[in-house]
Amino acid sequence: MSDYEFLKWQTFDDGQIVRISLNRPEQRNAQNRGMLVELDEAFGRAEADDAVRVVILAGEGKMFSSGHDIGSKQASKEFRPGPDQHPTATINGGTREGSEKIMLQEWHYFFQNTLRWRNLRKITIAQVHGDVFSAGLMLMWACDLIVGSDDVRFADVVGTRLGMCGMEYFGHPWEFGPRKAKELLLTGDAIDIHEAHRLGMVSKVFSRDELADRTLDLARRIGEVPTMAALLIKESVNQTVDNMGFYNSLQACFTLHQLNHSHWVGVRDDRRATAGPENGVPDWRTAPPIVLAEKDKVRADA
Repeated sequence: MSDYEFLKWQTFDDGQIVRISLNRPEQRNAQNRGMLVELDEAFGRAEADDAVRVVILAGEGKMFSSGHDIGSKQASKEFRPGPDQHPTATINGGTREGSEKIMLQEWHYFFQNTLRWRNLRKITIAQVHGDVFSAGLMLMWACDLIVGSDDVRFADVVGTRLGMCGMEYFGHPWEFGPRKAKELLLTGDAIDIHEAHRLGMVSKVFSRDELADRTLDLARRIGEVPTMAALLIKESVNQTVDNMGFYNSLQACFTLHQLNHSHWVGVRDDRRATAGPENGVPDWRTAPPIVLAEKDKVRADA
């Protein structure tokens, strides 16, 4: 069922539908470098196969994805010399220094890969459950449609916990709306899947126990559309928002993201590229719980 270390690969209906599942449940599907490289390979594999019509992106375990892996021993070893170092740690800027290294590595493995998945020549559906936090949003937003279970919460906490201005793929204003994006980024609060549906970000909401089957049903329905029509529908919508400024906006905001990293490298003695408790943010490991944004409360009860 799987040819990957950090993913699961499943096919349905004689290969017309592929389900790719993030498979680091013990780490809440936090995205280490190995997972992201495998995901790019898996998307490319599905794209190259003319039998495939629809690709589903899902996650194993209790939640879809908690974002970038910034704390596990496995992720740390990927960037240090030794037997566990990932090959990508020494290419695409990995041997450069300072801001150049951070910018090139993030451009290749956080930004351009997400854009590439957004423009995949197949229809894609994100199947989300539990919590979708920070960089988990990027994976989900790269997909054409989003469906989820009725327990899902969406949040980006990098502003309040890491002193960063959102993620490398800055889709927030396009997905949440401008003022809601500011609120969620400045507070670190979440919205539930029902509000996300009202905003138009989410297409379908199912119960947790039927999510996988109902997502597969939706994929089968979409798979009945002629492939040329499906591709041009996707391309027409993508080109429309690109002409509205989406692509240029993402490029500009990626540059601002790198400026934010450079600021912290410049002011911190340890040259870490994000803020820490000494810079006025809580330790992400012991930070207050994420709560839903409520219209009549400054902060909802945990």
